[in-house]
Formats: sequence, structure tokens, C-alpha cells
Amino acid sequence: MASADVEKPFLEYSGPKDGVTYPIQVLYCGECTMPIEYCEYYPNYEKCKEWLERHLPQEFQKLTTGDGDGEKDDADDKKKRQTRGGKGMLKAKKKAEPKGIKMWTQSRGKKKKITTLVGLADYDIDLKVASKFFANKFSCGASANDSGEIVIQGDVKDDLFDILPEKWPQIDEDSINDLGDKK
Repeated sequence: MASADVEKPFLEYSGPKDGVTYPIQVLYCGECTMPIEYCEYYPNYEKCKEWLERHLPQEFQKLTTGDGDGEKDDADDKKKRQTRGGKGMLKAKKKAEPKGIKMWTQSRGKKKKITTLVGLADYDIDLKVASKFFANKFSCGASANDSGEIVIQGDVKDDLFDILPEKWPQIDEDSINDLGDKK
């Protein structure tokens, strides 16, 4: 039980440290918005180096003097840093080549049908705007979902062959495929 009396308290303040000026000023990188000591862990470290060299040359010199000539080998840099995804990795969006527009009808009950339209997003057409246009044009309900489909209430396939190229000139009539009825 005597050892419990000797233990230090959990948070003990020992006062200000010698050689440190208070309050401590922390310098942040303008590229990665982290303290400059942590820039090397950012996926685009080269951009951080450029920013530091332009805006804080003295701090850049302090950070690079420990490396010898100031530049690390790319092989060592690749081994050290984590290269898989994360917040810092920016993924380039692939520019998809338009594959064409597909449409089909489905039976909804005994006498009612819906028309499904897929492929407008490949032509850089906003699906919400297009569904609103179809709803106004055909006086029916139309909705766009996350998978890139527009669902229009009613059998309007025949009208869509004329309306799509007229409204959006980048769509030609040959790229519209009618898949018929699906269950």
C-alpha cells in the first residue's frame, strides 16, 4: 500500500519550461492546413514543400536541413508514406464516353405502365432537371434516382424518340435504344 502513496497525480503541472516562449505560436501550412511539422504525412507533400519554400523559407530551411541535401529519395519517400486512399487523396473522375440511352416500359398493375430511361447522365444532363422537364411535358410523375435512372409514369417511349434529340442536341436518335417491355 505504500507504493500507492508515492505515485504522481494524473495531470501534474510543473510550470513553464525553460527556453520556451509562451504562448506558443503554431505555423500552419497553406496547402494541407496542418502544422508544418506534419506536412510530410500529407499525400501531396511536394505541393506542401513548394508552398513552404515560397511563404516560409526560414521554416522550410529548418525542416530540410536534417535530410542532407534537402531532398529525399523518391524510393524512401514512397516506402515511408502511406499510399492508399484517405481524406487527402483526390480521385480523378473518369470522363465516361456516352454509351447511349436505354429505355423500357414496365407494367405497374393491370393497366398502368412506367417508362424507365437510363444513360442521360453520360451526356452531362442533370437528371433532376430532366425529370422535372418530363413531368411537365407529359403531365405525369417523373423521378430520378441515384443509380442514374429516370422513371416516368405512363408509356411515353414513342414520344421520347422525338423529344430527347430536340431538347438536348448532343443526343442523336441513333443512340437511343428501345429495350421493349420488362417485367
